[in-house]
Amino acid sequence: MADFTILVLSGAYATSVAATLDILQAASTLAPRVKAPRPTWRILSADAPSVQLSNGMHVQAAALPKRPRPDGSTWIVPGLGLDHAGVIATRLTQDDAQRAARALAAQVAAGGQVAASCSAVFLLQAAGVLPGRCVTTSWWLAPTLQQWEPACTVDANRMVCADGPIATAGAAFAQTDLMLHLLRTRFGVALADAVGRVLLIDGRHAQAPFVVPAMLANGNALIAQLVARIEGALPNPPSVQALADELAMSQRTLSRHVREATGRSTLALVQSVRLNRARMLIESSRMTIDRVAEAVGYEDATALRRLMRKVSGTNPSQYRPAV
Repeated sequence: MADFTILVLSGAYATSVAATLDILQAASTLAPRVKAPRPTWRILSADAPSVQLSNGMHVQAAALPKRPRPDGSTWIVPGLGLDHAGVIATRLTQDDAQRAARALAAQVAAGGQVAASCSAVFLLQAAGVLPGRCVTTSWWLAPTLQQWEPACTVDANRMVCADGPIATAGAAFAQTDLMLHLLRTRFGVALADAVGRVLLIDGRHAQAPFVVPAMLANGNALIAQLVARIEGALPNPPSVQALADELAMSQRTLSRHVREATGRSTLALVQSVRLNRARMLIESSRMTIDRVAEAVGYEDATALRRLMRKVSGTNPSQYRPAV
């Protein structure tokens, strides 16, 4: 029996598939050095024996059985490379996706473990295994996932979420974090840490540092208007009440619209815009951290550092390019 079953769909994001296989290969090579068993894996697909990935490359796979028998392996679905709700909805209606969803549902029903990253988390949603679980996905897709599966909790700030038999990760390159988590869980800290050191994968715990507020709009005119209004007002961002007044609606109504569109509160959206501007200034200028804090409306560098640590787990100096 394999330790991991990698379920690859046609058009899967090539980087996500490659990261999965490369990390497992590295783990197999390094296992004897840390006195750990070598992990084993298999690749399954409804499009076997050769599956075309997003970049045109192919990966060899065994056929996904029409009635797969759940086993003791952890089933992993690499990211699908889909970036908005419309294409995800269409992809999930296709035969191979429906077969994959049924296989994942059977795996969980039998007490097995499943894992997915990026838009592949929506395959777990289609399988019906997310209710009652805390999960994550690509940060800009989090509101859509929460709308489609209101019975789960979507934490867009987390890089990896593990809840019971379900492990999920954020955007495509979070597949590396997911794989280290799975190795750590199944084979121990020593092997996972060895792989991380050899492949230069530094442990990341949050997606928050990568959020671009404008992308949260995702075609929503109200959110785009709010982001532009907040950015234009810096260093004196409007209060939530002022934003509501300008839009002729109550704070509660505004908050409902913002949360439905972004999965965040209105105040969190304001903070995200300010922190994004701060990050850009730190990365692209020689302004001191105190001056950056002043430029985005914070009293001093201490206040900026405190909020960055709270929201993203980082310090302002981490964004400053090395000279």
